Amino acid sequence: MKKALKFAGISLAIAFVAIQFFQIGKTNLTIVQANTLETSVSVPPDIALILGRSCNDCHTNNTVYPWYASVQPFGWFLKDHIDDGKRHLNFSEFNTYAAKKKVKKLEEICEQVESAEMPLPSYLWIHRDAVLSESDRKALCGWANEQKGKIDEPMTNTPLVN
Repeated sequence: MKKALKFAGISLAIAFVAIQFFQIGKTNLTIVQANTLETSVSVPPDIALILGRSCNDCHTNNTVYPWYASVQPFGWFLKDHIDDGKRHLNFSEFNTYAAKKKVKKLEEICEQVESAEMPLPSYLWIHRDAVLSESDRKALCGWANEQKGKIDEPMTNTPLVN
């Protein structure tokens, strides 16, 4: 029994070291300013701050990867979540969406933050500063609802956020 446990432990250690050679791609895509959320809708500084703190790592092409993204299998899990987040909503590509999709995404932002589904609880374990307060949730919903009615209006002001 002792031999089997020792063999299993050594095998697991070797496997853990071996998987470290299979790192995730951490390259961010180039952000084309004309495609961004800020080009499509008005983003006041307070909303930009909330989005930057709580949403941008998974919903923009400007992900800041934490140190543990280099430790597998955690990096694989993280990369999967980030890719999934960008598939659902990417602020860096928001202005490429059709008007109907933009409105739907703004509705979903409000729904997700009101129900506390976003940010993901697994993200909040380590990123305590990303927790949305009740006032943050209300501000995001108010902003999203206001912007839905302005989707077809041309933007004449310059972007407020990078």
